[in-house]
Amino acid sequence: MIIAQDRMDLEPSRRLSGAMQSGPTHSHDMQPATSPISILVVDDHALLREGVRAMLATQMDMQIVGEADNGRHAIAEYDRLRPDIVLMDLQMADMSGLDAIAQIRERHPGARIIVLTTYSGDGRAIKALRAGAMGYLLKASLRKQLLDAIRSVHLGGKHLDATVATAIALHVLEDPLTEREIAVLSLAAWGNSNKLVAARLNITEETVKGHMKSIFSKLDATDRTHAVTLAIKRGLIEL
Repeated sequence: MIIAQDRMDLEPSRRLSGAMQSGPTHSHDMQPATSPISILVVDDHALLREGVRAMLATQMDMQIVGEADNGRHAIAEYDRLRPDIVLMDLQMADMSGLDAIAQIRERHPGARIIVLTTYSGDGRAIKALRAGAMGYLLKASLRKQLLDAIRSVHLGGKHLDATVATAIALHVLEDPLTEREIAVLSLAAWGNSNKLVAARLNITEETVKGHMKSIFSKLDATDRTHAVTLAIKRGLIEL
């Protein structure tokens, strides 16, 4: 009788245990799905935007939430959408991508922006990175690098095209052109004589000559035309 009573006492516990264990209990069923990376594409060429959209459409963890065709539109769309990532062209009408990056980052310090450009020069890349860009890609390499760059920057990392990184490394120890030297060379690039450059900048012609001598030395240029060509290639000046 004692043994029988013990068995009877155990039965409720067994039934309770069985009820608690019945049915599937997968922990991931209780976890919310991860939201896709929201992306704003900024480029003044519709074909480029369409190409990026087609590429990202195959990725389950990415979603384009908006597009813009110039810098001002990009700022407005960022304010409205607050995307995780911005893909930003640099050369656009109305407002450049460089100015848009600076303004977006000033208003939203946590903004994560990746530059998409055809310019591989170190000067332009450094300007973009200083303005707040976290990635810099050449449009020719988008198919190979874009997806990895988006995921890396979204996680807080940086992504720099290898060609651009090499260009920066080659000149990192050189003395950079000063703002005044850039102004002098930019005016010279438009064919202005030293006298005209001096008049435009309200400095003496001798001062212009001194700046040009310094520019030649820093760029390792042989003459004015050579200096302009090198500066344009590196993105130090724009025409």
